[in-house]
Amino acid sequence: MPEVLAYATDDKSCQFHKTTITRREPGPTEVFCEVKYAGICHSDIHTAREEWGPVNFPLVPGHELAGIVTQIGSEVTKFAVGDKVGVGCFVDSCGECEMCQAGRENFCTSEDKPTVGTYNSIGRDGLPTAGGYSQGITVEQDYVLRIPEEIPFEKAAPLLCAGITTYTPLKRWGAGPGKQVAVVGMGGLGHMGVQIAAAMGAEVSVISQTMSKEADGKKFGASHYYATSEEGTLEKLRNHFDIVLSTISAESDLDALLRTLKVDGVFVDVGLPEHPSTFSFGNLIMGDKVMAGSNIGGIPATQEMLDFCAEHGIAPQVEIISGEEITEAYDKVVGSKVRYRYVIDTSTF
Repeated sequence: MPEVLAYATDDKSCQFHKTTITRREPGPTEVFCEVKYAGICHSDIHTAREEWGPVNFPLVPGHELAGIVTQIGSEVTKFAVGDKVGVGCFVDSCGECEMCQAGRENFCTSEDKPTVGTYNSIGRDGLPTAGGYSQGITVEQDYVLRIPEEIPFEKAAPLLCAGITTYTPLKRWGAGPGKQVAVVGMGGLGHMGVQIAAAMGAEVSVISQTMSKEADGKKFGASHYYATSEEGTLEKLRNHFDIVLSTISAESDLDALLRTLKVDGVFVDVGLPEHPSTFSFGNLIMGDKVMAGSNIGGIPATQEMLDFCAEHGIAPQVEIISGEEITEAYDKVVGSKVRYRYVIDTSTF
């Protein structure tokens, strides 16, 4: 049984410390991946701080992983030792239900073998899963992604959550030539949404609290940048957008954002705020508008996203940190002090 170094927190105070965890030996159809880089997603913070519910501590978070295959099971056909691979938000599902068969494993409907999260879940061995803040992980080959050579390896990890989280709704709701797309918030998710929407051919606007990231937004492909701190901003944008993609996890003025949509426009949220939100149904009905949510994506869509990013030269902007910096990084993410994704270099463990 491989033992690997990892960083864990023992409670919701999120004081991370170095530890050793045990991974299972790869089964016939499993691979063992040496994790080289792990992204810090805001979801990790929500989970570790128990803002989304109880947690099985000690917790090793991380569902944005990039690494190298170093062991394969006897029946593995999809990967070979030495391959650059990624692991995202889940590592198993039943593989048999309607959703799994449709390549939407993140919505597995099985009661006996539901979707298994990369961490804070129960794996096929009956033990709690541990995530990417570690130097290795064992995963069934069907839940591993191939990282194209065109994507810088140290920047690949955040695509396994931030990339697919924004790619899925933009594709589903038709971002492309002739479409006006607004991305609300330009953090770890938002800066990916801007790049992807622009690469799809849409005219992209950023709606942020301030203008402090305007230069970055334009660099990522936005044609316009607006600040809600400036009086009357959202009122001036009424009936303007075909798609509004909200990436923020804080409360927002949903009614004002809904009014920026054209007739038949779509507001889609991927930010998952901690507290319930309210809005007036009148702002949907008066314009045949849609309010939607979107949850990552299945394995086929995630591989499609990686290939799309490789083709269009898209990658997250990252800051590489050591294991000892994880605790501080959590506070900086919440304080919007990272541009735009922290990535842990596991060689520092």
